[in-house]
Amino acid sequence: MKYLALLAANLRRKPLRTILTIASIVVAFQLFGILEAMRYALGGGAQIAGQDRLITIHKTSIIQNLPASYENRIRGVAGVGVTCSHNWFGGVYQEDRNQIGTFAVEVATFFDAYPELKVSDAEKKAWLADRAGALVGRDVANRFGWKVGQVIPMRSNIFTRTDGSNIWELNISGIYDIRNGDNTAVYFNYDYYNEGLNSMFGKDRIGWVVLRIANPEQSASIASAIDNLFANSSTETKTTTEQAFVQGFMNQMGNVGAIISVVVTAVFFTMLLVSANAMAQSVRERTGEIAVMKTLGFSGNTVMALILAESLLITMIGGGIGLLLAHVLTSAVGDTVKQFFPIIMIPPRAYVLAAVMIVALGAISAALPCYQAGRLRIVDALRKA
Repeated sequence: MKYLALLAANLRRKPLRTILTIASIVVAFQLFGILEAMRYALGGGAQIAGQDRLITIHKTSIIQNLPASYENRIRGVAGVGVTCSHNWFGGVYQEDRNQIGTFAVEVATFFDAYPELKVSDAEKKAWLADRAGALVGRDVANRFGWKVGQVIPMRSNIFTRTDGSNIWELNISGIYDIRNGDNTAVYFNYDYYNEGLNSMFGKDRIGWVVLRIANPEQSASIASAIDNLFANSSTETKTTTEQAFVQGFMNQMGNVGAIISVVVTAVFFTMLLVSANAMAQSVRERTGEIAVMKTLGFSGNTVMALILAESLLITMIGGGIGLLLAHVLTSAVGDTVKQFFPIIMIPPRAYVLAAVMIVALGAISAALPCYQAGRLRIVDALRKA
């Protein structure tokens, strides 16, 4: 603590340089926080995916559907507990810009497949009893001001009805919540969807099957058994864990994680050059003062420790401010982008990684100046001064 005044004086020596160095660190860590939030937003569903759920899709692609009869056969595989078919509906509400994740599902087993989904018992019973009932997420309900009992026209941008229209009228039976999950989806009865569907496309077909298993350790063998069941058929399947399914869905946009890593690496490398140059220049300007300190009894290790502390303090201030600004920004835009990114936040692991990076970058920036100051001879320093 007795050296804090000395550290503060060194930081005030060249206030503009100190401010600019801290500003560069702020920008780097702010960008780091925002990119980590985006990485989590794109793959957050994979982080919270159920460990006991598997997904069976068409072997070629998720856009290829399966015969509805496949679900009963999958249910008969040893180790499979509950199955629930899903269909991507492609929901649009009123305007094209109001894209909503809408799914036609098997309502009888839906809550068994997703026990984490919270809804009142009365609303659950109403949804199960109403063939045209819809279960909507809390966030999407708040966005459009939907209430239980309201009728909404949901338009599909993929499917058409037998009468030529592409609108299914849905009765809002309940509003669900998933803690730290996706509350922006709409679920409705597969039978209601299928009975009005044009027979030319998608009739009696399902998009994928969600299944829960009793023992997650057997997921690989169960997945293999399911796929072997349909091997060499006209419609082969691919079964993976829910986490792998969500991650694969995200990877269709490209390797986002690798792109973010490259950008962050480039930013921090540039920041390292800036901060290391600032520290080296600061120490060179204080060569005479360092010699005087050694003359007064400061050891070489003490001088190096002061330089390291100064570098770490600058990095900590800049990194802390940058992460705070990133947190404020991601929180501010969270509600605005929930339509596209239901879960956007800086994950806890990013803060841990940032703390490690702050220490590492501060130490690396001070490494050469510390080495030079530690080896500095008093006579040579005073002669240069």
